[in-house]
Amino acid sequence: MAELIAQVPLEERVRRTLRSGGREQYASILAPFELYALTRLLRPAHIVEVGVSSGISSTHFLLALRQNRGGTLHSIDLPTRQRGPSLLPGESAVSLPPGRRTGWGVPPELRDGWELSIGPSQRLLPELVRRLPQVDLFLHDDLHTPEHLAFELRVVAPGLRRGSVVLADNTSWTGEAFQEFAELWGATVVAKRGTDLLGLRIPTNRPRRSSARLPVSSSRG
Repeated sequence: MAELIAQVPLEERVRRTLRSGGREQYASILAPFELYALTRLLRPAHIVEVGVSSGISSTHFLLALRQNRGGTLHSIDLPTRQRGPSLLPGESAVSLPPGRRTGWGVPPELRDGWELSIGPSQRLLPELVRRLPQVDLFLHDDLHTPEHLAFELRVVAPGLRRGSVVLADNTSWTGEAFQEFAELWGATVVAKRGTDLLGLRIPTNRPRRSSARLPVSSSRG
């Protein structure tokens, strides 16, 4: 908590940046400080997140990695773009405002240790998991369908180790995909109170069961 209090000026600067892009009080995930705390506690060498938008989650991952003095954030994003100068009814707040790029809210001084790839997760996530030695922390926050979440969980599974943490946001839209993944690992699902953000930690003493029941989706990521 003392560390977070010390970061209030940075948080205020991020909020000013978001407001300048027409995103008043907007955050792409409702648990930024939880992401910071998890990263500080786990001290991950490799974090993988799919879905970036303005970069609120990325900012707090990177801030914690800087405090840890090590580790890399690997982010994948397939952005949508706002059609006009202001957000129209029906447009998603995760779309990029005119003139902005993925991660536009991330402070420049935090970008060291950030590997950002632009494109569909169907192509980029398998390539990323294959080349990483392990995935210590994974966050799904892009296309929220049961098939797509199941796809990403299945792809990331070979990179997980005992003790890795897996998170998925907006799971009210993704059916039972996360719960089924947890069952395969014998892991306990934890929910952030008042949200549909779910998480689990890969058990340290229980082997994974067969992942044959997890479908692979070809939907657009």
